[in-house]
Amino acid sequence: MANLNLLQAINQALDIAMAANERVLCFGEDVGGFGGVFRATSHLQEKYGKARCFNTPLVEQGIIGFANGLAAQGSTPVAEIQFADYIFPAFDQIVNESAKFRYRSGNLFNVGGLTIRAPYGGGIAGGLYHSQSPEAYFAHTPGLKVVVPRNPHQAKGLLLAAIRDPNPVLFFEPKRLYRASTGEVPESDYQLPLGEAEVIKEGSDITLLAWGAQMEVTEQAAELAEKEGISCEIIDLRSILPWDVETVATSVLKTGRLVISHEAPLTGGFAGEIAATIQERCFLYLESPISRVTGLDTPFPLTLEKEYLPDRLKVFEAIKASMAY
Repeated sequence: MANLNLLQAINQALDIAMAANERVLCFGEDVGGFGGVFRATSHLQEKYGKARCFNTPLVEQGIIGFANGLAAQGSTPVAEIQFADYIFPAFDQIVNESAKFRYRSGNLFNVGGLTIRAPYGGGIAGGLYHSQSPEAYFAHTPGLKVVVPRNPHQAKGLLLAAIRDPNPVLFFEPKRLYRASTGEVPESDYQLPLGEAEVIKEGSDITLLAWGAQMEVTEQAAELAEKEGISCEIIDLRSILPWDVETVATSVLKTGRLVISHEAPLTGGFAGEIAATIQERCFLYLESPISRVTGLDTPFPLTLEKEYLPDRLKVFEAIKASMAY
């Protein structure tokens, strides 16, 4: 075991994947000698050469178009989008090409080896163009997998699983936690299952559901609730697409209450999809309406970032309101 931060865990996963399979390539803006804007790819070019870790032009549509072509020819590309906010020029390539390549060819061809890494979310005073959480846009697209880790151990295991999964995977990394989240991580090669949520704390009164950086906030809110005698069950969704309906529904059937939290705006956020599905599955067992604690329906603000983000106090208030309903 080694004590790593989230960035180091991602770097280690890339290193292991590249060592194990010579078809694994990583590329993006400044990922080569510079190691990426956050240094997630540090030393990989030194170790594996410029043919396997290299810089691209500043054109996201080109990065993903190139990655699609490589994957279609049997390579295993890991394409980095420097910030998740910059992924939108590549939106057409991802939702119309990556997601549909296998389907439209009748499985004659696929780009299943493709992984797209992108740092997402707020908390670094990045303002409107460096703080967004776009996971819900892609969750609307059959043919993709969407994964979000919460800590170094999860990041390494989920990224290795994503790179080796036979489907194109979008891997959103919570940039606020890159250096803030540390923990014990096995130095060995291991994978964690995609599409499975993790119950990280069992409880009996209310279910709290989140993913990525919002897990830390949710755990802090649960600590406040526990002091008032409220027993919280905490679930890390981990995979947005596909998402683990059974684990969440089983928990809500037990607790009768659900609070979902994410950084993205309320309207059209993925919490709405979860709430609708759980309402269908658990309607007669619900003791209160399903609650969503999210970002606001505004562009991500710079000076009002703390007011915008769903923090532990907002989640705690939602827990109390649900219990008192």
